[in-house]
Amino acid sequence: MLAQLLHACAGSQAAGKTRLTIATVNNGDMVVMQGLSHNFEQANPNIQLRWVVLEENVLRQRTTTDVASQGGQFDVLTIGSYETPIWARRDWLKPLDLPASYDVNDLIKPIREGLSNNGKLYAVPFYGESSMLYYRKDLFGKAGITVPEQPTYPQIREWASKVHDPAHGVYGVCLRGKPGWGENMGFVSTLVNTFGGQWFDMKWQPTINTPAWKEAIAFYVDLLNKYGPPGASSNGFNENLALFSTGKCGIWVDATVAAGLLSNPKESQVYDKVALPVRQLRDIQTARIGSGLGGDRLVCRFSPACHYYHCFVGVASLCSADFIDGDSVVRS
Repeated sequence: MLAQLLHACAGSQAAGKTRLTIATVNNGDMVVMQGLSHNFEQANPNIQLRWVVLEENVLRQRTTTDVASQGGQFDVLTIGSYETPIWARRDWLKPLDLPASYDVNDLIKPIREGLSNNGKLYAVPFYGESSMLYYRKDLFGKAGITVPEQPTYPQIREWASKVHDPAHGVYGVCLRGKPGWGENMGFVSTLVNTFGGQWFDMKWQPTINTPAWKEAIAFYVDLLNKYGPPGASSNGFNENLALFSTGKCGIWVDATVAAGLLSNPKESQVYDKVALPVRQLRDIQTARIGSGLGGDRLVCRFSPACHYYHCFVGVASLCSADFIDGDSVVRS
């Protein structure tokens, strides 16, 4: 998402050009946006883009520190839907000032509300995402597994045991194990929801010591220990994407954004073997995995940065359709 910081910065100058420093996460959709840089620079010869691509946990730490201290290291940056309302309440962001041509009501309501504070929108998504089950239909067919319209986690454990074949380099299931809110806790939150748990009760008392939490965590640890790949505690989205796309995972539960990557023959060795249920995991809650429900956001600090933001938010009057792609946009 693109977001505009409350304070302004002058930007840096390079060879008579205004240079915008963009901090973003190292996922596939941000790579797509970065690949469109030359289009933007050709249309705006007085602006030069400099990219700082960071791993999920590092990005969150550096951007939060920079914004909270008003350090001004970055002119444009991606943040998650988790941060947007919190930063807005702390007056680190300004509400969006979108042109009339932008149909805010066309945004999916849960995503729009998740990016708002006190009824004001502080972020606009490039895409929305939630949890999705991916599986290898060739391995399932060989094991005699028929996937119902809406599977359950106990079934996933059973299926993982049947397709787990480490001797031939295939592991039953891949899940995020790398610690961090934008890493394994995005998945764990949805898993706990599915088991009937939540972070807080209605009086805002933590509930992580409840039976639902204990059952969910025990299930998660046991599943990865028995049927996951070696070193699962180091695996986040990108690592599991690499494992599944090279044929090393029978099952993967992660963000819906991976579907396009796994079905792309240029990106995936199993593009013709990946499948997903008609409906997703029973009782699963659509919480954000990786960057939260709604994808990442870009934050713009001053006029050239906000012009860049407008291009990626999709304001056609400001740039060509070539720019309208990528992840999410937040402007504050």
